[in-house]
Amino acid sequence: MKTWLAFWYGIFKNNPIFRLVLGLCPTLAVTTSLENALGMGLAASFVLICSNGLVSALRRVIPDAVHIPCYIVIIATFVTTVNLLMQAFLPGLSEKLGIFIPLIVVNCIILGRAEAFACKNGVVDSLADGLGTGIGFTLALSLIGAVREIIGAGTLTVWGSIALTDIHSNSIVLAILPAGGFITVGLLLALINHLGAVNARRHGEPAPLPVNLDCRHCTMCPNGK
Repeated sequence: MKTWLAFWYGIFKNNPIFRLVLGLCPTLAVTTSLENALGMGLAASFVLICSNGLVSALRRVIPDAVHIPCYIVIIATFVTTVNLLMQAFLPGLSEKLGIFIPLIVVNCIILGRAEAFACKNGVVDSLADGLGTGIGFTLALSLIGAVREIIGAGTLTVWGSIALTDIHSNSIVLAILPAGGFITVGLLLALINHLGAVNARRHGEPAPLPVNLDCRHCTMCPNGK
């Protein structure tokens, strides 16, 4: 049951973008198209799953005094692996994503899951958490990327040559500009929060409260201090 909850929470209840509002730098930068969003999501998911599993397997070996540097070395190893694989087999996508693939090393989502979950739980649960969080991150990126590409370019590039073109002729270029990223994320957050409140009222429950994101509620520090 715990394994299933770790997986399910990563997708929905603790969705890194729409619930925890983490990883916004790559989110806003690469979601100008669905293809870019899928590429970044899958790359980050690979690193999440592998780093979570290895951190959990080594949690009793890594000294507490150097656990953060050790986690970063582990994450950097898998980021280097996925970066080299993309350069070899998907050079076009690798060029589009550019520096944001190497920057996965410092992505707060990945380091946060290693520190908040993987170092305290078994390998299977940690793998489930990494998989769920990766799927949640990829789905959120894909939704944002699809909305921005359809509105801003009138196309929908699923992957490579698989694309829909000329969806409409009244493209709003703002949607694929940096400002459009902020606007799209804000509107989607508002819509998801509204749907959550409507669903809660339908089941006779109080509307879910916003997630506390200040320092007092941070799970990175022991005992929230």
